[in-house]
Amino acid sequence: MSFLTVKSVNHTYFTTKQATKALEAISFSMEQGEFVSLLGPSGCGKTTLLSIISGLLQPTGGEVRIDGKAPDLRASSIGYMLQQDYLFPWKTIEENICLGLKMKNQLNPETKQKALQFLHDIGLHGVEKQFPRQLSGGMRQRAALVRTLAVDPKILLLDEPFSALDFQTKLKLEDLVFATLKQFKKTAILVTHDIGEAISMSDRILLLAAKPGRLHKVFEVPEKLRMVRPFEARSKESYTVLFNEIWKELESLENER
Repeated sequence: MSFLTVKSVNHTYFTTKQATKALEAISFSMEQGEFVSLLGPSGCGKTTLLSIISGLLQPTGGEVRIDGKAPDLRASSIGYMLQQDYLFPWKTIEENICLGLKMKNQLNPETKQKALQFLHDIGLHGVEKQFPRQLSGGMRQRAALVRTLAVDPKILLLDEPFSALDFQTKLKLEDLVFATLKQFKKTAILVTHDIGEAISMSDRILLLAAKPGRLHKVFEVPEKLRMVRPFEARSKESYTVLFNEIWKELESLENER
């Protein structure tokens, strides 16, 4: 059995005046340790699908199973990282990264020390007693990653976590997150509008069509790209070939609209 299965997922948003179908018959599976990106035009339901996988939203049809169980964001099996870092400004970085552990009643001297060690390993030395306002955007996003991983989630859901950063910081964080997830053998799903980001970080790319959101095509990222860090992958010939292929598919989807 696959680690994650998404089976015939449909979702419709209802208002008093109309019903809008956001997703239609989405099915795919992932193995443990795999990294998959969701890519597609605006309105194709990428974030809706991620919310359903997390358990934040119940689909109107179909089902999701993570390690054989229905998703539950309150459980420590799921980590969710968003565009904004959402660090509490009145709490220190140490307090922020331990917040998930505290909420799940997992905070103890051992788990706190592991979180602090991870903070150091990720390149944030001596910031434990500082507040978020004293850190740059990239540093805050790294602290948010530590907070997410501190509870040792089985799967990490990334909703455009680098989109608010400048390009140089974004590239550095792509490398950092990629290396961290590989090191800890984490399963991850990334929602992004950035073709290059999807190619350089993923094992597979799921291209969604819009209105309603549906699975249009699956791209396998070549092994030679999957074996190197994202920054290095961007300089490979196979990266350019795949980029152009996906670009053409996206253009065709946009023209259909």
